[in-house]
Amino acid sequence: MTQIASADEALDVAAKLSAEFEAEASTRDAERRLPHEQVAALKKSGLLAVTVPVDYGGIAAPAAVLAEVFRLMAHADPSLAQIPHSHFVFLEALRLQGTDSQKAYFYGQVLGGALLANAQSERGPHTIDVDTTTLVRRPSGDYLLSGRKFYSTGALFADWVLVRASLTDGSTVPTAQTPKAIAFVARDADGVEVVDDWDGMGQRTTASGTVTLDDVAVPVEHVVPFSPIFAGPSVYGARAQLIHSAIDVGIATGALAAGVRQAERARPHFEAGVATAVEDPTLVALAGELAVTVRGAQALLAEAARAVDHAAAHLSDESAAEASIAVAVAKVAAVRASLEASNVLFDLGGTRSASASGNLSRYWRDARTHTLHDPTRWKVQHIGRYTLSGTPPPRHGQL
Repeated sequence: MTQIASADEALDVAAKLSAEFEAEASTRDAERRLPHEQVAALKKSGLLAVTVPVDYGGIAAPAAVLAEVFRLMAHADPSLAQIPHSHFVFLEALRLQGTDSQKAYFYGQVLGGALLANAQSERGPHTIDVDTTTLVRRPSGDYLLSGRKFYSTGALFADWVLVRASLTDGSTVPTAQTPKAIAFVARDADGVEVVDDWDGMGQRTTASGTVTLDDVAVPVEHVVPFSPIFAGPSVYGARAQLIHSAIDVGIATGALAAGVRQAERARPHFEAGVATAVEDPTLVALAGELAVTVRGAQALLAEAARAVDHAAAHLSDESAAEASIAVAVAKVAAVRASLEASNVLFDLGGTRSASASGNLSRYWRDARTHTLHDPTRWKVQHIGRYTLSGTPPPRHGQL
């Protein structure tokens, strides 16, 4: 197992993996071929351990490095990039709320190449902040976990499935106010079933399917409190959204690169009076406008990552709010850039780019699917209130 020794090495490894992942990304999407080999390579690369604290054997890579790692992966294959998203989000939860023994054990697992995946979201009619999945303490001292989760990205590939659940005595129906915890559950534990029933038009190979938990026994040392994260200022939500933003920016840079490749092969419009499509002044303007949009999103992503790192080092209500708003701004820009780039690439390439064999629609399908996470219309609301009146954004896992 590779042990990454520095932030620079992490970026070098991510760049190399990105090139490898890109080679067959289109085919994997077209055939919905799940990336088992690529996930295995990710586990062996050492990248999954880059945020492990120094005291536990890691390099504690900053958010700025993590964001660029995800952008590089998403540039090549957005589905692959989304698979380890929750891995890093829950490592942050472990850092914030885990005991010393829990950190030593699970950081050790990650340093050995283990992948963590999520089982968080549930289908309605209840809202997303209610978990009907329950953790009930038994007289023996351990917990019994029961419930059903959907959109469990990466669970099919995981060594540990991390389940967000309500802490109850089993006699009441959970509400949004019911305290929550995270259960670290071995992928092969009795009572755990992971079903690959994700049928999204985009992000087709994330295996974001269903996890069913049927009276799963969970040792008390595998349960980490979740609700207390939001009792005071933190960058937990901002870090989670930063990674989502990095994936969207990666889709944008990947789509722009694909559009440039298409333009280099396209025929010029006869009215342009030029020898190649890349000399067509209308395409030149189109490419220039798109480059501004995409590079602007990249710059805002980097700025947001720096804000998260600053807030983590100097945590206060003010710094946490500033980081959340910076990430919200980056998220809005990233969503717009990914959708714009994945649409304009067809204009750059012309009719040939619409060929099914080229599968260029995957950029738009991935962008349209992934950008449905945490709607930006709410980000704009929080940004506007903060700008006009200094109203801080709410504390929850989506900011």
